[in-house]
Amino acid sequence: MSTTTTPRSEGIADCSDDALLGGRVRILQPARGYRVAVDAVLLAAAVPLAPNARILDVGCGVGAASLCLLARAAAAGLAGVRTIGLEVQPRYAALARCNAARNGAAATFEVIDGDVAMPPALDAVDHVMTNPPYLPASRADPSPDPGKALATVESTADLPAWLTFCLSVLRPGGTLSVVHRADRLAELIDRLRPHAADLVVQPLLPRAGAAAKRVIARARTGTGGGVRTLPGLVLHQAGGGYTPEVDTILRAAASLNID
Repeated sequence: MSTTTTPRSEGIADCSDDALLGGRVRILQPARGYRVAVDAVLLAAAVPLAPNARILDVGCGVGAASLCLLARAAAAGLAGVRTIGLEVQPRYAALARCNAARNGAAATFEVIDGDVAMPPALDAVDHVMTNPPYLPASRADPSPDPGKALATVESTADLPAWLTFCLSVLRPGGTLSVVHRADRLAELIDRLRPHAADLVVQPLLPRAGAAAKRVIARARTGTGGGVRTLPGLVLHQAGGGYTPEVDTILRAAASLNID
């Protein structure tokens, strides 16, 4: 991700203007506080897509995952793909709408203000993707920045409630893709497995031989499925920089195949 100077001309102070997917996506985001990481890009790359797919991005923040997903769909020539973002923080929701317009996606990326604990009524979708707050309140030392604290620490909805909502809006046979901390994988499995015809886990390894710090889990709705764990995806080379596979995802909008 590359960054340029604060874009005062946009009328939004204290934001940086950053590039994702090799410049295919430009996002405004707060210069301080919660900022987009590679997790959002990898999450978007893991969502299975088809023409006319409808995707809900729960906790969309400034819209990075949705915009990366739409750019990936465009690169693959998939028509009619639409995303809906649900975001509890008004400033982040406003930035997501601004980012949709700046990327020519105002007609394909709708942003809704709302809380997972008291969600608005939504029609069923084909896929849900989400990057929930990583820490329960009991284990967290919240950031002094309110926006970052709310994005990273559970508040009105804990992880079980968050996942329950995500599952509730999926059509039969739809998929839920989640990126989360590796040390909470057991919680993910416990909540998702009873509702999954297939549950696949992709560990994300900081480098070869290291333990995973993050995982992506993808559940296809149904019952009776088992859990499959794929070989870990190595993010960084020993000498620095991303591995070729990850670099292709982060810069060229390639898919992360979780099958």
